[in-house]
Amino acid sequence: MTKTAIVILNYNGKKFLEQFLPAITSYSHEASVFVVDNHSTDDSVEFVQRTYPEIEVIVLKENLGFCGGYNAALKQIQATYYGLINSDIEVTEGWLQPIVELLDHNPAIAAVQPKILSFKTRNKFEYAGAAGGMIDTLGFPFCRGRLFNDLEEDHGQYNDEVPIFWASGACLFVRSDRFHELGGLDEDFFAHMEEIDLCWKFHRAGHLVFYQGKSTVYHVGGGTLSASNPKKTYLNFRNGLSLLWKHERFSRLVWKFPLRIFLDWMAAFHFLYTGSAVHGKAVLIAHLSFVRRVRHEFRKRLDTARALRNFKTPNIYPGLIVMDYFVLRKRRYGELKIPDRTTLP
Repeated sequence: MTKTAIVILNYNGKKFLEQFLPAITSYSHEASVFVVDNHSTDDSVEFVQRTYPEIEVIVLKENLGFCGGYNAALKQIQATYYGLINSDIEVTEGWLQPIVELLDHNPAIAAVQPKILSFKTRNKFEYAGAAGGMIDTLGFPFCRGRLFNDLEEDHGQYNDEVPIFWASGACLFVRSDRFHELGGLDEDFFAHMEEIDLCWKFHRAGHLVFYQGKSTVYHVGGGTLSASNPKKTYLNFRNGLSLLWKHERFSRLVWKFPLRIFLDWMAAFHFLYTGSAVHGKAVLIAHLSFVRRVRHEFRKRLDTARALRNFKTPNIYPGLIVMDYFVLRKRRYGELKIPDRTTLP
C-alpha cells in the first residue's frame, strides 16, 4: 500500500501524456503514479508501457466515463490518498508536498485541490476549479477567481489555505477511506459536476473540503469535451438538476427547484437569442432526460438521505450568482463579499 497514488484517467490522450508525464514523474517522487486507460483507440497504453515502465497501467474494457472509470480503477489501488489528475494537467516543482501535509495534519479534511491556473494564459486562473469551488443557494457552481467566463489574473490574492464547497475534479485529492465509504463518484453523472456531488456528500458526512494555495498546477481544459460541445452543456444542466434534487432539504427544494428550472429555461432562450441554438436544445434535452428518470432520481434522494441525514452544509453562498453577475454586474469573487474562514474549526 502506497501513501499517495497519482491516478491519471486517460482517453485517447497520448499527446497530453507525452507532454505532461515528464513533470509528473519528476515532481512526484513521493507518490506512485498510475494511468487508467478508459478504452482508448489510440496507442496511449503502448506509449506509457514503453516509455514509463515504472508507471502501472490499468486498462478498462470499455469507456466508463469519468465517474465509472475512476470508480473501477480505484478499487484496484491501495493508497491513503488518491490524487485524481486530468491528463491535461501540468504540475510544478513542489506541488505535492503542501497538499499531503494539509491532509496529514488535519484528519477532518476529506478533499483538497491546488491552485489551478490556465496552461494557455499562465497568469490567469483556469475555468475548472480556479482557486476553489463554491456554490450558490440554487446549486449554481462558481469559483474563487472565476465567475462564469470571467477569469481573474493571479496576483497572489488566493495564496491561502481555506475551506471551500467543492474541489475541482481536474486535480482532486481525496482520502481513500472516505471516498469508498461514501460510494465514490456517482456514475449517473458520467462526467461534469460529479466532484461537486462528492464534495457535497463529504460535507453532509461532517468532513471538510479545502483549497491549498501553496500548490500550483496548470490546466489545458477541454481535453475531453470542449465548451463548444453541446454534450457538455447537456451534462452540466442535467447534472445540475440532479445535484440540487439529491442534496437539498425538501422544505427548500419545493421553491428552489422550480426557480432553478425557470433560470435554466432563461439560459436556453439566451443561447437561442445569441445564435447558439444547439446549446439551447441541449438544455431542453437535459430537462427532458431528468423528467424521464425522475423516479430513479427520487429513489436516489431517499437513499442518500438515509445514509447522510445531515442537510447542514457550510460555504453555500446564500445569494444568486446569476443575479449578481448578469444584473448587478459583479465580475470578481471579492465583490460578492463572502467571508473566507481561514482557520480550521
